[in-house]
Amino acid sequence: MPTYSYACTQCDNRFDIVQSFTDEALSVCSECSGKLRKLFNSVGIVFKGSGFYRTDSRGSASTASEPAKGDSGSSSSSDSSASSGSTAATSTAVAS
Repeated sequence: MPTYSYACTQCDNRFDIVQSFTDEALSVCSECSGKLRKLFNSVGIVFKGSGFYRTDSRGSASTASEPAKGDSGSSSSSDSSASSGSTAATSTAVAS
């Protein structure tokens, strides 16, 4: 159940109370019978997992560019292996 903070507009009495979501908001101060107002505080948020930090995107960007370099190198090596394979096929035909 959430904790709500209240402050009295007349006597400046401040207190916290645990209430259910379905409970009505308090409106009368218990000390001076003045009008209460609900205080809003900052909410604590914790981000868990990857993708929330600035450094998370840097690591993935550098790894994404590395396969592109590897692809261009592999095409030249496949060209050389294809030419050596055709040489092997010709030498086999000559031997027969």
